[in-house]
Formats: sequence, C-alpha cells, structure tokens
Amino acid sequence: MKILFAVSECVPFVKSGGLADVAGSLPKELRKLGADIRIMMPKYKSIPEEFQKEMEKVAEFTVEVGWRNQYCGIEEYRYGDVIYYFVDNERYFQRENLYGYDDDGERFAFFSQAVLESIRHLSFFPDIIHCHDWHTGMIPFLLTRRYQDQSPYASIKTVFTIHNLQFQGIMPKETIHDFFNLEERYFNMEELEFYGNINFMKAGLVSADKITTVSPTYMDEIQTDYYGEKLNGLLVKRKVDLIGILNGIDESVYHPEKSTLIVQNYGIENIELKELNKRHIQRRFGLPTLDVPLITMVTRLTDQKGLQLVKRVFPEIMAEKIQMIVLGTGDPEFEQFFREMEFQYGHQFKAYIGFSEEIAHQLYAGADLFLMPSKFEPCGLGQLIALKYGTLPIVRETGGLNDTIQSYNENTCEGNGFSFSNFNAHDMLYTIRRAIQFYHKNAVWSHLKENAMNMNYSWSQSARKYHQIYRELVSRSEEYVLK
Repeated sequence: MKILFAVSECVPFVKSGGLADVAGSLPKELRKLGADIRIMMPKYKSIPEEFQKEMEKVAEFTVEVGWRNQYCGIEEYRYGDVIYYFVDNERYFQRENLYGYDDDGERFAFFSQAVLESIRHLSFFPDIIHCHDWHTGMIPFLLTRRYQDQSPYASIKTVFTIHNLQFQGIMPKETIHDFFNLEERYFNMEELEFYGNINFMKAGLVSADKITTVSPTYMDEIQTDYYGEKLNGLLVKRKVDLIGILNGIDESVYHPEKSTLIVQNYGIENIELKELNKRHIQRRFGLPTLDVPLITMVTRLTDQKGLQLVKRVFPEIMAEKIQMIVLGTGDPEFEQFFREMEFQYGHQFKAYIGFSEEIAHQLYAGADLFLMPSKFEPCGLGQLIALKYGTLPIVRETGGLNDTIQSYNENTCEGNGFSFSNFNAHDMLYTIRRAIQFYHKNAVWSHLKENAMNMNYSWSQSARKYHQIYRELVSRSEEYVLK
C-alpha cells in the first residue's frame, strides 16, 4: 500500500505540539508493517539547515490559489527509512513561526492544493492520503469535488485524523472563491458552510472516507454538545466511519534506559537509580535536596491544560510538604502567574517559562508525580512519557487521559496513577493529597512505579489499527475499480 501523510508539522523538522510527534513516529511503525509511506509538509524557514541542505528538488509547477498562480517546488529528503516531501513557497512558508498569521487560511489553502497537484508530478501515486487537522481538511473535499473523475485521483481514498477539534480553520465565506475557485453551490450546511463562514475542519469531516481521533474516549466526547465544538451533530452523523485510536510514544526518544538527555539511566530492575535524576533536577533548579514529593508539569500554559485549577488552589498545594516545577510557555496570564508564584514560594516552587527538550526529559525522569489536570485532552503525550519514566500521573478523567491512566485502588493494588473526574480545583487538590499519602508508603510507591513502567504505549499497537483501516479502504477501492 502507498500512503501519503499530509501534515503541517513533523518531528524532527519542526514542532509546535503533539501532531508533530505523531507525524514523526507513526510512519516509522507503519513502514515496519510493509506500507510504502511518505510524508508531505511545508518547507518552513525554521527547518534546521542540516536538513535543508540535503533536500533534492524533484518537481516544480504552479498552483492556482483562487485568482493567483503561485510557484510550488517539491523537495525530497530521506530520513531513516521514510521519504519526506517538502512543499516550497517562500511567500507562504519563509516566516519565523509555523502559524499565527492573518493569511493562515490562504497559506494552507495553497498547501492543500499543492499536495493534490503534486501527485501529477511525482512518481508516487498514493492509494491513501492521510490528512491531519484543519490545515489539510480541504484535501479530501477537493479530491471528491474537483478531482473525482480524473486519473490517477479517482481511486484515492482519504483518512482524516482529528488531533484537536477546537482548532477548525474557520474562514470568511469569500474564501470559497478567493482561495479555491469553488462554485457557490458548495456553500451549504451539508458541505462547507459553518455559521456564515467556511470551515476547513468540517470539509475534512464531510468528505473523508474514514475519520479517526487520537483516543477512544475523545471520540465519544466530541459527539456531545460539551466537547463537540458545534461539530458534534456532523460527527454523530458520521459515527459509522469514526474510529478512536490511541496515540503512542516513540520509545527510541523516550526511554529511561537509553536516553542521553538524563543524568542517570535506569529501568525496572534498578529503579532506585531514578532518585539520582531527582537530586540532579533539584540542584539544577536550586531546590533543597529533600525527600519530599517532586511534582512537575511540562505543558502548554493554556486553559485547555487545566491551569486555572492549579491557579485556584496554588497556596493550598504549596502548604503541602512538596516541591513543584513547571516548564512551558503559553498565555501571558499563566506565564506571569507562575513567575509571581516562584517569587513568593521560591523555596519549593520553580518555573521555567520557555521550552528545553533536555530539561523536559530530566523533569520526566526526576519527578515523582506529573500533574496534568486538563479541561479536555484528545490524547496527551505527557502522561504516557511520565509512565515510561516511572513518574506517576495525576490527571483528570477526560480524553486520552481517561484511556491511559487507571487511578490506584488500594484494595486491589491496581493502577498506574491518580485521577479525578470533575473539572474542579478542590477535587484536583484532594487527588494531589491522596498521591502524597502513598508517596510515603514505600512498598506501595515502588509497586506503583513498576506498574507505570510496565505499561506498553508504544506505537506498534496503534500502527496496526491504522494499517487495518488502510487495508479496508484499499480493498474497497479495488472492488470499485473491478466493477
């Protein structure tokens, strides 16, 4: 099978969130299952020069973006066993950031049409185009409305993955003509229209052959009014084609026995060595090297991540005999709050406002508890990484957090972390206090750490589920051709 991933970001080239981790890890596992999988993404200015200088131009053509004819170059680069295609256009992608511009709609309208047009110019004809989030939502729509009768497009099937339903690519109605040269008839409630605008995410949901989410619980949640972001009715309508597949983590990157970013490697057999990582991170952040629970957060500083709960009961958290470190960037409100809290509680709380891959790994390895009280969480990678490092997550029971963390049951000794269900600051505080109690019971705590490290959340299981979806779609396509 020939699979083309269309994504807006991908590790190791650029990253702003979990989408890049998925795009960097899942293809490697699909390759092991025999798929000929390639990735297409924008050629951003921020891609490291070490990669850019090795790229080879394999195609040049123009793309119609409404009334504009825009240059498009396709550059190829092999990383490991996977081939990557980079869509080159300096006007759209030679910028400091990946997103956040007034013309993001036009930029990803160009990218979507460049992906489809590139198929005419490459020696790679995909059976499946796997699209990710709103940036690529127009690809399945255009494929079924503009290219459906053209060879080699007629037999191509599409999969659309929702990584975060909150971000939908909502654009003015004029976009339908200005970016896509589409007829007015497509602006209706069953297709592109969304409260007077057009919606790139909706376009993908309307037209993809299969829709996946990044966890089973999130799949159920987004079919409700509370989590559905006004698209829940459409998702219920497409329920038969909706599948929840849990994300995994790349164990070649996150592995306490092999990581070169932590100061002391360890595994289940010598888990006591984990303590040396804790001592290191305490010293690095200027905290006393005390035997108290160290709670960390590695997170975007946004409402989605439940930081308003942390803010609400922060003095009560600090009243416990604990230490805490937060790493991340995001909303100025939370950045300023954590700076102020470090000034006030500097003897037990530290904030790193920014991001460092090295420090993030060291926090996962050195912490005792990992706090992730999200308001909603499509999947979440932080809790999976924490488990791998024997750091026990404290989470709210939503999305992928609900699918991966089983709250410790002292009667059965089962569980790999701690959880609470209501989006309530005092429920979170109670759960933190409960975790602290078990920290001081050495036998229980050792058992919990072993439970956590024994969990298998590698990509291999999830890749097999995606592979099965592809196989079913290709079989359906072959049946159509035979008819």
